[in-house]
Amino acid sequence: MRLWPLGLLFVSMSVAANATEVAGVRLSERLRLGTSELVLNGAGLRKRAFFKVYVAGLYLTEESKAPAEVLALLGPKRVSITLMRNLPVVSLVNAMKAGIRDNSSPEEQQALEGRVEELAANLLAVRQGRKGDVISLDWMPDAGTLVAVNDEVKGSAIPGDDVYRAVLKVWLGDHPTSARLKKELLGQRE
Repeated sequence: MRLWPLGLLFVSMSVAANATEVAGVRLSERLRLGTSELVLNGAGLRKRAFFKVYVAGLYLTEESKAPAEVLALLGPKRVSITLMRNLPVVSLVNAMKAGIRDNSSPEEQQALEGRVEELAANLLAVRQGRKGDVISLDWMPDAGTLVAVNDEVKGSAIPGDDVYRAVLKVWLGDHPTSARLKKELLGQRE
């Protein structure tokens, strides 16, 4: 497996002074991931009942308002999740697994099985998420799916763009975790 220098993988330098604010969380309009500049496609708040759970931002190499286009888009991608409350990471992992299951065919689920467990293990290394923690789920074409918490890489890269597509479908699939958040990540205003 190819090892990537941390500085190359998780450089999230803002390359523009502009930022978007969602529920008090500021998200850069642009960031650099590896050697690519990504733009904020959309951002929104995930609520559960009356509780603010997290703010998510979707970064792509070019903006897109269509889920199929986002899923097919080549190049690096990032989903940034800023926790709005203290939260056991196992609850995020369980929600991610449910979202993958709800948006994948039985054949896709079988092909993903071991790698989704590896992704879950990388996230579970954190145990307890704290308010303000930023979880990054990155797609790096030459490495795979990477997890970082507050810019600290957790585990190793998980190969296969099918894994990252399955993760994106948690928010952008036919049965998203939140229809409102799906629209917000796609930059669609209500």
